[in-house]
Amino acid sequence: MRAARLIKMVLLLQARASMTAAELARELEVSERTITRDAQALSEAGVPVYADRGRTGGYRLVGGYRTRLTGLARSEAEALFLSGVPGALREMGLEDAASAARLKVTAALLPSLKDASRSAAQRFLLDAPAWFAEPQTPVLLPAVAEAVWDDRRITARYRRDGTDVERALEPYGLVLKAGVWYVCARVDGPGTFRVYRLDRFTSVEPDGERFERDEDFDLPGFWAEQAEQFARSLLRATVVVRLTEAGARRLRYTVDPLSAQEALDRAGPPDAGGRVTLTLPVESYDVAYTQLLSLGPEVEVLEPAELRKRFSEAAARTAAYYGRAPD
Repeated sequence: MRAARLIKMVLLLQARASMTAAELARELEVSERTITRDAQALSEAGVPVYADRGRTGGYRLVGGYRTRLTGLARSEAEALFLSGVPGALREMGLEDAASAARLKVTAALLPSLKDASRSAAQRFLLDAPAWFAEPQTPVLLPAVAEAVWDDRRITARYRRDGTDVERALEPYGLVLKAGVWYVCARVDGPGTFRVYRLDRFTSVEPDGERFERDEDFDLPGFWAEQAEQFARSLLRATVVVRLTEAGARRLRYTVDPLSAQEALDRAGPPDAGGRVTLTLPVESYDVAYTQLLSLGPEVEVLEPAELRKRFSEAAARTAAYYGRAPD
């Protein structure tokens, strides 16, 4: 729409001292002739747009025409520009809105804060996807995001244990964790919240009704609690191990960090050889074998007997490899 384009042109000229017709045309995705007509329309409307003639000329605002946000410190401005996560905004269909918002804020900042956006962007980057994994954007993410913003109920169908399940949800918030999108939603009346993976949704239908949001709901706090409960729910077995000092230091990088620290805190004093014995929660004996094997000689499995036997056999095979000269 032309009105939106004219507003954006004014904001661009507020944010920069001067811009050529070519630069404005590129930013606004129109022709230079359209820029000329728009500049004339703004001038007729009372906006002091001045055209400098010549090869190095361009358009600028005169007479101190600008709107300022007063009281915004540099640290606050830089933090504001850190709030946008481009990839996530794009996937939710909000990239254009975020771009327009950043432009408006930039145009309103004091001259001494004009470089705040560049300063923040050059110093911090959120790379949400995990290593060695190609992130997949759920097809239904924009629809769920729209319902989250508008506080509208949805009916979602998703796959669970090989079957389709239909559920009425009140979507409260979205979370992007290691490249995977989740929706935190209220179900079954007040106070009951659950987490769903969006890539398991097969359909989303808006109910057309708005729900009343619980203002006490804290998305970051809820997510942290759910993540901790999920991690602990996976730890269904325990093993008893004896660790060297180096093994104790490396344990938190091998198994669940919180469980590792709690197990170390409960452990008794080191023995004469400096080793500590502790009981460690693990997901399963197979997982524990894979995880603890990476510690090599820095760990000795004491219990259960079947797991100790697997480590003994692995150690014997390893010793056999290194007991002879390589081919």
